[in-house]
Amino acid sequence: MQIKVASRLSLLPPYLFAELDRLKREVAQTGVDVISLGIGDPDLPTPQHIVDALKRTADLPANHRYPDYQGLDRFREAATGWYKRRFNVTLDANREACALIGSKEGIANFPVAVVDPGDVVLIPSPGYPVYYSGCVFNGGEPYYMPLRRENAFLPDLGAIPAEIARRAKVMWLNYPNNPTAATAEPAFLKLAVDYCLKNNIILAHDFAYSEIAFDGYRAPSVLEIDGARECAIEFHSLSKTYSMTGWRVGFVVGNATLVGALGTVKTNVDSGVFQAVQEAAIAGLTGGEETLHKYCAIYKERRDLMVAGLRALGLACDVPRATFYLWAQVPPGYTSASFTERVLKETGVVITPGSGFGKGGEGYVRFSLTVPSERLREAVERIKALRL
Repeated sequence: MQIKVASRLSLLPPYLFAELDRLKREVAQTGVDVISLGIGDPDLPTPQHIVDALKRTADLPANHRYPDYQGLDRFREAATGWYKRRFNVTLDANREACALIGSKEGIANFPVAVVDPGDVVLIPSPGYPVYYSGCVFNGGEPYYMPLRRENAFLPDLGAIPAEIARRAKVMWLNYPNNPTAATAEPAFLKLAVDYCLKNNIILAHDFAYSEIAFDGYRAPSVLEIDGARECAIEFHSLSKTYSMTGWRVGFVVGNATLVGALGTVKTNVDSGVFQAVQEAAIAGLTGGEETLHKYCAIYKERRDLMVAGLRALGLACDVPRATFYLWAQVPPGYTSASFTERVLKETGVVITPGSGFGKGGEGYVRFSLTVPSERLREAVERIKALRL
């Protein structure tokens, strides 16, 4: 028998982080002590009160059955209550919120709900690879919005051709941004909302890094902007905020029609989030802010250490106000991939080539601040030995 897989798979490059894992294993098998600064997977543990909530509620037989597709009423109320406290945005927990199996799942499934073959999807470049895969898997046509340092890594909405704007169905934004660590002010979000309303475009905002912030910065929600409820949906994850990447829980809020459409897709492709995990997420959303502040202080210490170290090596990078990433320019004479490969093979330090996030990332690499400070110091010393 000759098995032929779906042709849509050929539209995808190798998934960035899976490829990094393969290269990391190859180097580790040679006996090298690998320092992985590639994937954004927090090393800080899930706060104990969240773990305790899971232990307590996992024992309840009622939680062993199929969960509600939308999520527990209590979970959606905790999510919307958190939005009210954090952003002063009032949401209807029944119509404007839905549980997700992590925000990645929701981002991947959202185009199923709204993108028809031939629709244009506006995608930031560099950007999270799932924006692209969700688009092409559903017959959409990607149009890349370059994120350039000279524009603070914000897309130039005025540079989008009028014909593209007329055909566009969805615009993806992500601030605080992965991979560039850039932030957006309310004035830019207002421009984006007005642009989408004018051109009848859905605004999809990936807000996974909103709470990993420093120096007094507070990331704004797009739903704070006048008019956003007419066109916008916002994806949130507990993965980064509460160090819960493996738990797979998040939520989406915003325009009721858009949330409902995604919910309809989900009723046909998954069976919801394990209710004990939702109970644990409720514990995160309703308490324990002191742990979040502690973790942000740790990331800030790592940020300051690594920025100083990279600059001493001659690698230009800005000081980010949010996320646990650093976005650094590669030295002259290198591409993103060639620099990443040399660093990995000769030092055992894993970093992420910017080109893996799209053409707009060429010339940069991303460092994740998800290992202890002493390991970051060692990574800098190893790279220093390359005499760039």
